[in-house]
Amino acid sequence: MSKAKQGDTVKVHYTGKLEDGTVFDSTEDRDPIKFTVGQGQVIPGFEQAVIGMNQGETKKETVPADQAYGPYKKDMLIEVDKNKLPQNLNPEVGQELQVRQQNGQQIPVMVKEVSDSSVTLDANHPLAGRDLTFDIQLVEIEQ
Repeated sequence: MSKAKQGDTVKVHYTGKLEDGTVFDSTEDRDPIKFTVGQGQVIPGFEQAVIGMNQGETKKETVPADQAYGPYKKDMLIEVDKNKLPQNLNPEVGQELQVRQQNGQQIPVMVKEVSDSSVTLDANHPLAGRDLTFDIQLVEIEQ
């Protein structure tokens, strides 16, 4: 039986959990994800966990933050004067917004704090700085 290797296109079911067991994502109620190993379509640690698995095999793998969404970076916190926000926007902690960068690219941010005069936005990925545990099932290695 062949094992998953670089360049293989695979289909995988997974459940991702945080350190406390909270599920942050799962393919349990949907189709498995499909990706090509080595193409950077999934986080590096997940991709590495799949390499060497046999079709039908299951495993549990903990992916450290540096192999997932990277470290949490405090320099990705941005404080913005409220008067520079659109007038119709009433920011609330936990709200997701899109910010347009100088190059025109839009990036997702989360409202971290709101004061009378400013709003603190967090441009880190929501899972940055977190170790992630995955229950993985290799459904298929496409030929």
